[in-house]
Amino acid sequence: MSQVKVFGADWCELTQGARGFLEHRGVPYDYVNIEADRDAAEWVREQNGGKERKPTLDIAGEILAEPSNAALEQALRSKHLLD
Repeated sequence: MSQVKVFGADWCELTQGARGFLEHRGVPYDYVNIEADRDAAEWVREQNGGKERKPTLDIAGEILAEPSNAALEQALRSKHLLD
């Protein structure tokens, strides 16, 4: 299991952008389509004050909702997942 999890939706441009960023940087991650997983959708809402913000990422325990590429890169570096 990866230290990075992306919770989002296949149709969501922000989700696809975050996944593309991770793939471009060679960061392994697990993707969960919250439209197909009710438990995952509930977890996302719990992390975001009842809102279903896509994508929500769990980076080694740090939760980011709809992060910019800069915020995503900073979180990955802080967890030593990106050189």
